[in-house]
Amino acid sequence: MIQRMKAYKVIISGGGTGGHIFPALAIANGIKEKKPEAEILFVGAKGRMEMEKVPQAGFNIVGLDVVGIQRSFSIASIIKNLKFPFLLIKSLSKAKQIVENFNPNIVIGVGGYASGPTLRMANKLNIPTLIQEQNSYAGLTNKWLSKKASKICVAYSNMDKFFSKEKIIVTGNPVRKDIIDLKTKKKEALAHFKINNNEKVILVLGGSLGAKSINDGILNSLQLIKGKPIKLIWQVGKRYISSISESQNKIEFSNVNAMAFINRMDLA
Repeated sequence: MIQRMKAYKVIISGGGTGGHIFPALAIANGIKEKKPEAEILFVGAKGRMEMEKVPQAGFNIVGLDVVGIQRSFSIASIIKNLKFPFLLIKSLSKAKQIVENFNPNIVIGVGGYASGPTLRMANKLNIPTLIQEQNSYAGLTNKWLSKKASKICVAYSNMDKFFSKEKIIVTGNPVRKDIIDLKTKKKEALAHFKINNNEKVILVLGGSLGAKSINDGILNSLQLIKGKPIKLIWQVGKRYISSISESQNKIEFSNVNAMAFINRMDLA
């Protein structure tokens, strides 16, 4: 009797922002293209954006009770930092259990809170790990994990100031197919965002979580587009949408489309 080989299994861990999540999804879809039979499991941080976005993209995800170290000195931040060691121990234990049970061929870290415990436990279990670093300045977690990683995929040159040179592969950042294949989407995009053919478009992105300085700058400059054939598509971030909507209602600009998050970035 011939035994069937087990499916190729991959864990992808990390998240927190769209800058981590969407490259991770691009990696997952790329693996599925090359190996349709591959089993992919995401490991994220409970309460973070990946717990919503990854299932929407059709992949399974497990959450860890992990948080980052707070750098401010508010009472809330100090309380969170006191909890940090206990949550870290808990998340390391859960990560070990997840990796052992899933038994992947490789574990990929994309940055973010969850990638630390997951890749650390994979290294302890002698499972190869790979890091995907999207930024030109490496974060603390990826610098720490890089010491045991097999390979580190980067988007920029001169990353050997953060990582071991022999481990680095310059791949560029993974991009979702729907962002690349745009040729036939113009008509759909105009309808989706209710844009007239004669209107010019300004697209403002402060990252998936929003950026207060950008939002304040746009709010203070809205008078410049009042009554003009210009459409402003503005991703303000979930944490700012309430205050921005309140300000926008006072101004009553019909050509401003402010939203917490742009789900159809391909159309934007």
